[in-house]
Amino acid sequence: MPVKLLFLGDVVGKPGRQALSYELHRLIDRYFVDLVIANGENAAGGFGITEETAKDLFGCGIHMLTSGNHIWDKKDALSFIKKEEKLVRPANYPEGTPGQGSAIIRTAGGVKVAVLNLEGRVFMNNLDCPFRVADREIERLNVETPIIFVDFHAEATSEKAALGFYLDGRVSAVVGTHTHVQTSDERILPGGTAYMTDAGMCGAFDSVIGVRKEEAIERFLTQLPTKFEVAKKNIRLNAVVIEVNETSGKAISIERISVSCG
Repeated sequence: MPVKLLFLGDVVGKPGRQALSYELHRLIDRYFVDLVIANGENAAGGFGITEETAKDLFGCGIHMLTSGNHIWDKKDALSFIKKEEKLVRPANYPEGTPGQGSAIIRTAGGVKVAVLNLEGRVFMNNLDCPFRVADREIERLNVETPIIFVDFHAEATSEKAALGFYLDGRVSAVVGTHTHVQTSDERILPGGTAYMTDAGMCGAFDSVIGVRKEEAIERFLTQLPTKFEVAKKNIRLNAVVIEVNETSGKAISIERISVSCG
């Protein structure tokens, strides 16, 4: 039997969480989803995540949360991430960093699915090499399951595409996050890996990547520090649904989703 994975782009603040409460269960029923994964690093006020916010997301129907460079923006995360098994941070952070870079979760039907989180280095933090860390993690995860989903939290399209081809045939899917702009390049790579450069975001689209456009424009005009506030209008949900062969771990199909939530 194939396994259906639903991955939600960066959840931005309360509007992003509202989008999930409005539409997530409809999508689960429509696509017969077995497992729901979401990037939650911006779920708390647009920057970072807290234990309370994570509980809210899990309550909406999410089974596993990934993250990225904003995972440490809330002080609460430093202690919370040590005990929350359903939250992963990029695996290529240095040794000794709190939290885990990958996790294995079972679907309701008992199928094991591995979720691996990586962060890019182009225009971002100078972390360990995501390519080499992926090699290490995939070898370890393959002992448990052939189904491996990768959230690559990265800025540069070139780096995302390169990792997709590098891991083609070795993981079930490589889907990018971080830019908050959904791309239209979803496809199955030659080796059987589903790929999409960026899943987009769940949040307000009358905005600059989720924050009020007025503050963002002011920052560009003046180059002065500006406090960003989460935008609230034109809420949408961006996601991707991927069908995977349970035995081989190869992707069967990938479909981009963009839903208006009011």
